[in-house]
Amino acid sequence: MKVKLIAYTPQADLMAAIAAKLTHSKSNVDGLFKENEEELKKILRIVIDMGHTSVVEHAYFTFAIEGVSRALTHQLVRHRIASYSQQSQRYVKQEKEYVIPPSIKGELRKKYEEMIEKIWELYDELKKEVPIEDARYILPNATCSKIIVSMNARSLLNFFELRCCLHAQWEIRKLAWKMLKLVRQVAPVIFEKAGPPCKTKNICPMDKKDCRWYPK
Repeated sequence: MKVKLIAYTPQADLMAAIAAKLTHSKSNVDGLFKENEEELKKILRIVIDMGHTSVVEHAYFTFAIEGVSRALTHQLVRHRIASYSQQSQRYVKQEKEYVIPPSIKGELRKKYEEMIEKIWELYDELKKEVPIEDARYILPNATCSKIIVSMNARSLLNFFELRCCLHAQWEIRKLAWKMLKLVRQVAPVIFEKAGPPCKTKNICPMDKKDCRWYPK
């Protein structure tokens, strides 16, 4: 899995902080930019803690994601307030690149890989005789894909809340934590308390008492 933050709103924390201050200020925008940056960020923290996260929608982040399965991207695109551009299996001949879940080990892994080999042999045969858009029907959810994703910070906070949780499927959870690490480097105030509710709010919406992260 490769994840890169390829574009983002410059000074995202400051932009969101100014938006927050503007709602309760008589100052014009030029005046707000002259205010103490640390004081503005304190206001942003207060606003986020209160749950008024609309101000962080002004910050956008774009990721390039590779080496993930189609099973993952099918979950990812359920997050609707976002923009997606995914490599097309209709137009692009697929290489034999696939994901193996870590739970599949030993003899099962051997059988898994043998089945993948058979699938790709048939895929290679099919694409010689039928359009690629029809040959792709044989490909498994394990097939690797590439996707570019853009989300505003508010959508990302929701994404991290749902997908950083141990209850989330392992692959998209791994992706979420990688994305969170990247955005914290460029917008530390917005994302300093981002993550699963058990870590950020000391609650478990799933009430999974057997989870090792369950709030004590």
